[in-house]
Amino acid sequence: ILINTAEGRRKTDNVRRDPRVGVAIFEQSQPYNNVSVQGRVVELIHEGARAHIDKLATKYMGVDTYPGPPDEQRVILKIQVEGISAMIAD
Repeated sequence: ILINTAEGRRKTDNVRRDPRVGVAIFEQSQPYNNVSVQGRVVELIHEGARAHIDKLATKYMGVDTYPGPPDEQRVILKIQVEGISAMIAD
């Protein structure tokens, strides 16, 4: 799993201190349908992080470039999955 964030944010500070993370994904129309992933950040990647966030901005925001500060240093957190749990409502 790849998470794109910026240097200097609490998230990057926290994963440097303790690489264990959890990611929860909920279905918007039925929040009882969800998946939780547990893992650890195994790599912080700076190369290509700006292009990655621009690609995400195009997909999810419909813009060519991410509207954040141009001097912001982006970083990709590469997560190695160690566990998955899911709940599906009837």
